[in-house]
Amino acid sequence: MAQEATTNLISEDFDAGPSSYDEIIPGLFLGNLTAATDVEWLKETKINYILTVDSCPLPRKIQELLPNLTIKYIQITDMPREDLLTHFEDSYEFIDHSLQQNDKILVHCYFGISRSATIVIAYLMKKYKKSFCDTFETVKEKRRFVGPNAGFLAQLKLYEEMGFGINNTNVQFKMYKLQIAADKVRKAKILPQNCADLIKPDPALATVHPEPTVYRCKKCRRIIASASNILPHMPKEKQIWRHISQKKSSKQSKTSHELLEPLQKEVQQPAEFCTKILFVEPLAWMPDITHTVEGKLNCPKCNTKLGSFSWIAGSQCPCGSKIAPAFYLVPSKVDWSNAVQNVQEAALRKKEEKKSQGEKQQQQQQQHRRGYS
Repeated sequence: MAQEATTNLISEDFDAGPSSYDEIIPGLFLGNLTAATDVEWLKETKINYILTVDSCPLPRKIQELLPNLTIKYIQITDMPREDLLTHFEDSYEFIDHSLQQNDKILVHCYFGISRSATIVIAYLMKKYKKSFCDTFETVKEKRRFVGPNAGFLAQLKLYEEMGFGINNTNVQFKMYKLQIAADKVRKAKILPQNCADLIKPDPALATVHPEPTVYRCKKCRRIIASASNILPHMPKEKQIWRHISQKKSSKQSKTSHELLEPLQKEVQQPAEFCTKILFVEPLAWMPDITHTVEGKLNCPKCNTKLGSFSWIAGSQCPCGSKIAPAFYLVPSKVDWSNAVQNVQEAALRKKEEKKSQGEKQQQQQQQHRRGYS
């Protein structure tokens, strides 16, 4: 005999503490797992949407007992290396859609402190075009113990720097995505297929709107990288989303400025970029980078060694900057070439080709005359 569905979800099934939730703005609630499984509260509050940001989805029983409930699930753990940033946009759409329908939504994680708070802060930043600091304080006024972990803090700051959206040309975002991929390479020893978009097209094969500034192999003059492929760095630079220190025991009582103080110290950098090593994006002419964790970067035309790569260990520039993962070119092995030089070289190649064709035609004519003599 089938057991009837019951609204009694006993506390022993979960260990997120008592039900905890707060209404941040009208209709938008931020809370913990216990609140998300409190069917009676969900009914009384008329919650019609739930956004779960946790390592496990909600029990199916919740959906069975509340068939009109719309649930979105983001699988993620509360670790600084986890990627929440790329979920900000679709989370925004989900939350905003629910509020536009005049419905109520609960955004939750396990404790309602870090992951779900990050999503709510990102939503409010974009919605009201306000800085992280202002938005964090707004949320903290409603739920005093919110505290995104160090990695999520850096992602929120990067989101703000990109204008509350995803900017694929932003250098910091490029490095962020590379570090997410590097974590996967560390585990699988190969680059997963879902990270293949990180490998940029070979600039030497660009036929539509080729860039005016490029880097060429000094030996054979083959185009190796374009200006947009360069990942500039400052002397003694560190990757900010990996180096924010934060004590767990005190983070709940800190203000946004106190939380960001280590981050602000990281970004106080000199005004000029270092040129001792050229760090670049992964490029299609680098065949080994998809199935090897580290190795050499040789010119695809003349096979001269131009640099090296390392997904895991990264590389340290002579200036003291540590970049990981790293794909770098040695400046002494390449030449910088601007638009004028490119046109001049193209004209020279055309002239040489024309001369070669003329010499070839002359030889053919001479052979033809000899045949009649």
